[in-house]
Order: sequence, then C-alpha cells, then structure tokens
Amino acid sequence: MLSQATVERIEREQARFPKPRGALIEALHLARAEIGTLSMETFTELAKLFTMRPADVAEVASFYSLLTLPSARTVLQVCTGLPCCLRGARQIVRELEERLGIHPAAAAADGRFSIAEVECLGSCATAPVAQVNLNPYLENVTREFIASLTTSPETACAARRPAAIISSIPPGTHGYLLPPNDARWKSLDDYKRDGGYASVTAAGQVEPKDLRKLVEESGLRGRGGAGFVTGRKWAFMPPKDGGPRYLAVNADESDPGTFKDRQILERNPHLLLEGILIASHAIEANAAYIYVRGEYVDSYARLCEAITEAYRAGIVGERTLGLNRPFDIHAQRGAGAYICGEETGMLESMEGRKGQPRKRPPFPALQGLWGRPTTVDNVETLSHLPAIIARGPTWFQQQGVPNSAGHELFGVSGCVRRSGVFELPLGVSLRELIYEHAGGPIGGRKIKAIIPGGVSMPVLRGDQIDVSMAHDALVKAGSMLGTGGVIVMDDRTCMVRVALVIARFFEHESCGQCTQCREGTGWITKLLRRLEAGEATMQDLQTISDNCFFMDGKCICALADGAAWSARALLNQFRNEFERHVTEHKCPFQESFSI
Repeated sequence: MLSQATVERIEREQARFPKPRGALIEALHLARAEIGTLSMETFTELAKLFTMRPADVAEVASFYSLLTLPSARTVLQVCTGLPCCLRGARQIVRELEERLGIHPAAAAADGRFSIAEVECLGSCATAPVAQVNLNPYLENVTREFIASLTTSPETACAARRPAAIISSIPPGTHGYLLPPNDARWKSLDDYKRDGGYASVTAAGQVEPKDLRKLVEESGLRGRGGAGFVTGRKWAFMPPKDGGPRYLAVNADESDPGTFKDRQILERNPHLLLEGILIASHAIEANAAYIYVRGEYVDSYARLCEAITEAYRAGIVGERTLGLNRPFDIHAQRGAGAYICGEETGMLESMEGRKGQPRKRPPFPALQGLWGRPTTVDNVETLSHLPAIIARGPTWFQQQGVPNSAGHELFGVSGCVRRSGVFELPLGVSLRELIYEHAGGPIGGRKIKAIIPGGVSMPVLRGDQIDVSMAHDALVKAGSMLGTGGVIVMDDRTCMVRVALVIARFFEHESCGQCTQCREGTGWITKLLRRLEAGEATMQDLQTISDNCFFMDGKCICALADGAAWSARALLNQFRNEFERHVTEHKCPFQESFSI
C-alpha cells in the first residue's frame, strides 16, 4: 500500500498537467522508491488514482528500464556504453560478478544485491560510471572502489564520489554557455550577477514574429542532432486559436558519447530557463515542460531548485518576466528509454504513455502535447538565445562558420587524456579538439577511428581528423555533426567490438514498433556476435549490409537510421578488420577493450 504522503504527492503532480495522466511516470517512480518494487497490487492502486486499467499502468511501466530493474535492496548499475567499455567497464562488471556470485539482471538469493548492465548514463568523460539505485552517479570508478560497495547494501547506498567539473571554456574563447573559471551558477543571484534575465526583458519588447525572424537570421541550428534552423522551426506553429500552446524541452540526452546538456543543467540552469522564456514568447506558448532523463539525478534536482527560485522571485508565474502574462515551467523525469530523446517519443512519455514515436503527419507544431500546438527544442539550443538577444544575430554568425553559427558544447570521450566538454565555436578542427583540448590519445598512441557526433553518426578514420567540426564539412567527409559528442578510439581498438557494442545499444533501445527496426537491430547484433566469436562467414558481412539497407529511412523515427548508419560505416571504413575476423576465426586485436 502506498502511504498517504505518497498519494498526496502524486495528486500534487497530477495538478501540474492539463491531463492527470501526465504524472504517471513520476507516480511510478514514487511508488517504486517507497515499496522497492512494482507489482500488480501497486499497478491496481495507481490505476484508481489515474482512472485507468491496472493492465494499462503495467504496460507503461514495462516499457522503461528504470522501472524494470532487477528487484533487490541495492541495484548496482554499471554503464556498458561504448565510452565506458573503452575505459574498462567490463572489468567493473566482472569484479561485481566475482564478489557477489551473480550475473547481470539477476539478484542475490538474499535479495541484498543485484547487478544491472545499463546503456549510456550520460557521463562519458568520467568513464567507467556506476549508479546505485537512483542515487547520484559514481564516476571514474575502479575495481577496488566497486568492490568496496559489496560489503553491505548500506555501504553501497551511502557511497558518494563528488563529480569533478569536466566542462570548460578553453583559453581564447569568450564563452556564453558555461560559467567561467569552473564556477557553478546554481543560484539566481549567481546568474543575475552576470546580467542574467536581461535578455528576456529585451526580448519581451519585440513582437513574436519579429523575434522568430531575428533568431532565424542568427543562423542558430538545433543542437539536439538534426541541426534544423531554430527560427524556421518556430514559424511552423499555427496562428493562435484561443487554446493552449506548449514548449517541450528535450533534456533526455541518451546517445552514447553525448553528455553536454547535463553541464548546463548542473552548472547554469537559469540560462536554460531564460532561453525557455525567450522561445516561449516567440511561439506564444502558455507553458513549458522540461523532460529530464531519469538517470540525471543531480541535474533534475538542480533544475527543480532553479525553477522554484524563479517562481519565488516572480520571474515565472502570474506575471512572467518579459512575457507580462501567466506562464508556467514544469520539470518531469523520464524513466530510462533512449527512444524518448526522439521528439514524438518524448511527447508520448510526457503524456504518461510508452515512449513510442508517433507517425507524422501531423507534426508536433500542429498536434503535440495533449493535441495542442507544440515546439520541441533541446537544452543547448535554447541556452544560446540569451546571448543572441544580447549581442545580435550578426555577432552570433561571426562566432562560427557559414551555415554553422555560434558555439557548441563538444563532448570528447574514449581513448584521450582529458575527456570533457569544451565550449568552442563551430568550425574548430577535429584535430584541434582532440589534441589541443582533450590532450590527444592516451600514451601517445595512434588514432584509429573517431565518431564525431554520438554513436548514431557514421564513423571516421583516424586520417580524417583535419575535418572542420561544422555541419557541411562533416557531411562532405561522410558523417554528421549530430550532438557534437566525439568518441576517440586508438589503434588497439577492435572495430568489430565497437560495432557490436553500438548494435547492442540500438537493439536494447528499439521501441519495437517498426518491424525493420525491431528485427533489423537484433539481426545485426546477432551477426556481429557471431563475427566476434570467429564463427561468421563472408556472407554474414553481406547480410549486415543488407539489413542496413532495409532499415535506413524505412521506419517511423530515426533510431533504425542511426543503427544502420553506424553499422554500415564501420563495415565500409574498416572492411579489412571484419574480414580478418572471418578468415582468422577470432578477434585479431588482443589488446582491445573487453566486451
């Protein structure tokens, strides 16, 4: 039975949404936190609160990995995404297996511990990363440290490793996304001391249509992966009809290699809030809902504190700053599903459903949240707006290169000395990013491969690092900017293992709605496992290529596209390595990371 306090908390959450079901994911989080597991009795109790069938509540819960973790007092989650695998995640898992005598996805007989291998946790620069239950991340973990957690559930749950600041503005760059000198501008006072919230006041003096035009002229492109021109996207919103309009903010970054939005949420949350207010004036929205990935415990807490401060200061509420009308901002947690980073999958989850992408048309601008006009923008995109308003579109264009204006938060992870997030103008060369800012490969080794924008983007060879980190240049080189999350692999790395880890990620994260994606991601993973085991044939390589053809561009969303682009590029760029696995009947790279 849920306590009265939890029931009242759920009822308060329901009041924040146009339809109470929007609070269902949070209610499932609260129920699991209180009871420890989700059962049919819990689903029945929640169903009464939401006027739903218990089976429908159970169906939603079954979709999300954080709601279906192994049942135990202490769930030891270890990230096995590509950046963590490159830095020894498999050894961390093996240490836990040896200490606890159980395998991942299983719980100890006494119910004290379980192990869960999880996909990217969004802290790639501090790999390997672990998480106990839904506590803050444990970063840069070692085998010795992870072993210390197995002494008791109490020890594991109390464990903390304060995260170092891994994002910076390199010398010579005048940043506007990150606070200078490793500062954390958590409070409203911190942000206002640097002129915070002046831009939204100025934007409020501009007509919405003129504001949309100004942002379009700046050349700001979305930083969530697709790179669409932001002001043009806003113009898709239809004229006001007297009903509500929404801004949906995507803070669900989950693509392995991508961990930049977290830096804004934790170091400069009021910058995002000001960007939200500016965008909401441009599209004449009535409210904004921010969807934060469920694993981002600290990020979510910092954001909620900033929102509370903004309400108390009268910046948001009955007479919102710059808008001079009622406006609300709400944050809600996801529950562990990469597909919710896709804009319509996110909208479905925000409404309390499984995060399965919607067929389009209609597009969100016409029928988004709760069937109303909605613009979806990501955290970093919105965070550029205060600087654009303060300094003008011409200034913004000068910060980057043609067709790629402004700064980018570039994340660099993998086999480099200084993993981290670096605020730099678009157009910086990949070589400079890796060697000058990330310190070059560990041990001075040779670079074999680079993924320039999260694992959805096609891989580049080590001899392609003189490419400009800009949209057009990367397309010409055979890849894309994506999220700007750069993963570096040195000459020890087996590219078949890289392909397998990425394929396993896409198979796990497919929502299963489209046959080509559901079956195609599974087949690619199966064939790559066969290849890694030395049991494949040359025909299997052709089958991988055929699978990519049948997936690319043939599904509701781009998850299958990303899976196909990744596998096809790795196969084409490193064909010799794939063929050696066939002819030598084993992996020829014995120094490579373990999987």
